Amino acid sequence: MPIFAIPFPPIDPVFLRLGPVEIHWYGLAYVAGILFGWWYARRLVANDRLWGNRQSAISPADLDDFLTWAVIGIIVGGRIGHVLFYDLAAYLENPLRILMIWTGGMSFHGGLAGTIIAMLLFARSRGFSAFSLFDVIAACVGPGILFGRIANFINQELWGKVSDLPWAVVFPAAGPQPRHPSQLYEGLLEGLVLFLVLRFLTHRMLKLQNPGFVAGAFVAWYGLCRILIEFVRLPDPQLGYLAFGWLTMGMVLSLPMIALGLWAMKTSSHRKAW
Repeated sequence: MPIFAIPFPPIDPVFLRLGPVEIHWYGLAYVAGILFGWWYARRLVANDRLWGNRQSAISPADLDDFLTWAVIGIIVGGRIGHVLFYDLAAYLENPLRILMIWTGGMSFHGGLAGTIIAMLLFARSRGFSAFSLFDVIAACVGPGILFGRIANFINQELWGKVSDLPWAVVFPAAGPQPRHPSQLYEGLLEGLVLFLVLRFLTHRMLKLQNPGFVAGAFVAWYGLCRILIEFVRLPDPQLGYLAFGWLTMGMVLSLPMIALGLWAMKTSSHRKAW
C-alpha cells in the first residue's frame, strides 16, 4: 500500500441482522433521506415569509399525502432507470433480480424522473403549481443524496480512478491501488453543498416566489457536478466509456439536466405560484 493511502475502514454493509433479516446501510440511507425531506418540506411550506408573507398553496397536509407518492416514484423510477440505463442485459437474463432492490442498483436519474412524474400527477390532483412542488422537494433532497453516497462508500461501489492524492482510499474490493473516494465527492457536492446553496436561495433570496427557480438550480448544479466527478469516477464495468475514451452514461444523462435547469431558472419569473 502506498504510504499516503487511506485504508478502507472495516464497516459492515449490513447495519443490523435479525435472524434471516438484514438491514443494510443502503436502505437506511433512503429511509433517512425521505424522512428528512418530508420534515424539511413541511417547514418550508409553513413559513409564510418564504412565500412573500402569503400562505403557500401547498399545505403540510398535502406533503403528508405526497410522501407515499414520493417513495413510490423514487424506488420505482430509480430501479427502472438502473435496469434500463446501466445493466439491461443482465436483468433480462434473470428478471427476478429487478425486484431485489435490497442488493443495490438504483439510478439517480431514474429516481428523479420517477419523482417528477409523481409530482406532476399529485400537483394536478390538488390544483396547485407543479413548479412550486418541484421547488419544495428539490430544496429537501440534498441530505438524502449525501446519505446515499455515504452508503455507496460503505458498500465499496462506484469508486474512483487510481490516485496518488493523500486522501485516496484503498478499497479492498477494487484491489491494492488507492483510488479517488468519488462517492464522497458526490455526497459533498451533490448533497451537502447543493443543500446549502438551495437553502440560501429559499431563505435569503426568497426564490420560492419564482416557481421553478429552485428546482432549476438543483437540476443544473447536480448535472454539472455529476459530469465533473465522472472524470475521476470509474464507469460501470458493464458499460465502460461510451465514446472518446472518457464519455460515460452519467455524463450523457446529466447534460440535458443542465440545459433544463437553466431554462427553468430563466423562465421562473413568468410563472405564478397560485
